[in-house]
Amino acid sequence: MNIQILSIALLVGMFVIATMQPINMGALAFACAFLVGSLIMAMKPAEIFAGFPSDLFLTLVGITYLFAIAQINGTIDWLVEGAVKLVRGHVAWIPWVMFLVAAVITGFGALGPAAVAILAPVALGFAFQYRINPVMMGLMVIHGAQAGGFSPISVYGGITNQIVEKAGLPFAPTSLFLSSFFFNLAIAVLVFFVFGGSKVLRKYSVASGPLPDLHPEGVTQSIVGHGGTPATPISHHVFEEQTKNVSALSGLTTERLTTLVGLTALAVGALVLKFNVGLVAITVAVALALLSPKTQKAAIDKVSWSTVLLIAGIITYVGVMEKIGTIDYVAHGISSLGMPLLVALLLCFTGAIVSAFASSTALLGAIIPLAVPFLLQGQISAIGVVAAIAISTTIVDTSPFSTNGALVVANAREAERESVLKALLIYSALIAIIGPVIAWLVFVVPGLV
Repeated sequence: MNIQILSIALLVGMFVIATMQPINMGALAFACAFLVGSLIMAMKPAEIFAGFPSDLFLTLVGITYLFAIAQINGTIDWLVEGAVKLVRGHVAWIPWVMFLVAAVITGFGALGPAAVAILAPVALGFAFQYRINPVMMGLMVIHGAQAGGFSPISVYGGITNQIVEKAGLPFAPTSLFLSSFFFNLAIAVLVFFVFGGSKVLRKYSVASGPLPDLHPEGVTQSIVGHGGTPATPISHHVFEEQTKNVSALSGLTTERLTTLVGLTALAVGALVLKFNVGLVAITVAVALALLSPKTQKAAIDKVSWSTVLLIAGIITYVGVMEKIGTIDYVAHGISSLGMPLLVALLLCFTGAIVSAFASSTALLGAIIPLAVPFLLQGQISAIGVVAAIAISTTIVDTSPFSTNGALVVANAREAERESVLKALLIYSALIAIIGPVIAWLVFVVPGLV
């Protein structure tokens, strides 16, 4: 076995191990980088660490740190509560408000599972209270989170855009974001009508009962998504108490106002003034921490360090693979097929099927670099292929084996949990087969983006 095949086998092994065991894939990747780079190829540490994504590291830390501050001071809950209040008297708005709020939360830097963890209890509470299909509500939240997930200041967007920019490929962050947003929006429209949206539209008004609790009391049973992330269900008795007044938030405080100003500054600085996303995010987060140090003291602990380790390890290992010739080896194999459109379709299918069981974040960091040499040949639209791969890799996060899907199942009523699980399994299997084909037909074949 040559070293290129061994490095690919180790990469596959990482995904298998991390899927079956709660072991961080980034830690596995750093270990494999040492094994392949130092022990087998006698590479110097500087050569191994040359692939460490320092820019992306700061982006991930800065964005998740800022989002953690927004969570701690109640800004996120304030936004969610404000959006939830809009649905009074409008049942048909409920799924779409959940979709849009999830898109906004991930669009400003939250990880997809974080947005789903915040909104799934609220969405499933509405589903129970107003007799809406819980599968529809769960899928609207997940696809909403994916719709905003590739904004230029989001985690997925940061990972994908920086890999593409570093490789010298055409750089179109806005096209990537809009492609993902409208693709997931189209899926949401189908989900809405397939899972009973027509009946929801005929409900002209809702009862004047209380809104679902943003932080309902949990129960003991939990479901674990891949990677060992706990998905804790909620207690639904709170939605049955028509006399309970649920409004724990005290309005737009000074801290929340400054946080909203900070989030706006991040968007303007990164998108309009073209400053580095990570540097702007960490600067805004530090400014907010200085204004209220006691409140933000726990924010650093809420940074998604496991995700930072995961993506840093994977990209460092991919850098080692590049130095030992694995990327060129794969590119040569792909080129020998002589059919660029077929190769793009296979990459989309690979992303969808693997991501249904493994980490979408890690897969984005691995599959796009493997496609770079093939895309540099210029035979096919690099922007379209990257958009199709990114979408195919993330739309299957509805799977119960992923954290997002597990959170939806966990927050369903106990009597409905089994049926929700089966429905998500069937839906995820279909989306893993159909989604990549549609993404390929829309973004790759015509070369529209």
